[in-house]
Amino acid sequence: MEAEAIGLASEVDFSMTALFWRASFTVKLVMLMLIAASFWGWAIIIQKFINYRIARREAEEFDRAFWSGDPLDELFDRIGESPKGSAHRIFAAGMSEWRRSHREDGRLIAGATARIDRSMDVAIAKEDEKLNYGLGFLATVGATAPFIGLFGTVWGIKNAFEEIAISQNTNLAVVAPGIAEALVATALGLLAAIPAVIFYNKLSSDADRIASGYEAFADEFSTILSRQLDA
Repeated sequence: MEAEAIGLASEVDFSMTALFWRASFTVKLVMLMLIAASFWGWAIIIQKFINYRIARREAEEFDRAFWSGDPLDELFDRIGESPKGSAHRIFAAGMSEWRRSHREDGRLIAGATARIDRSMDVAIAKEDEKLNYGLGFLATVGATAPFIGLFGTVWGIKNAFEEIAISQNTNLAVVAPGIAEALVATALGLLAAIPAVIFYNKLSSDADRIASGYEAFADEFSTILSRQLDA
């Protein structure tokens, strides 16, 4: 009897495709959600790596131009009204406020330093929001995907026990396919969650370092302008 049950179980297709099609509608829906979340998460991860590399390269190029010794007004004129990089936009925000703070007689309007700092802070906040855009989805996937997969597993096991009760047969050929289908949901949940958590931490750290670089530049730029004001 045991050999016969094992023989029947060996004839069952346990490939991922077969397990998916044999699963109930609810478990299929859970699997599709987890697969979609995984692909979307990887798309965000790849895009963020590209964006952060571009941001770091643009910041390095701007630093070389900023500290080259050329007058800041000339650098601002070269950048123009549509800066291409994050560091350029922060610099342009400060320089634009600097120029607006001059009266027609050439003297500065009171409170220029505070307004310049606020302008750059607003620009930094916008760039920081861009850097972190999409990371919330990775955090959500990392936190919820295992539980969604577990829900699919519980539902699949429930269906497996119902089939056992209906067939009144507990041999391996009846039990194994239902349990295997149920466990696939948990596996997909972990497959989606683990990379999401790892890369969320990595990308969040990278975004914080890039934003810290912008803040450091803003502080240095503000110091330079303060010296000119004092002079």
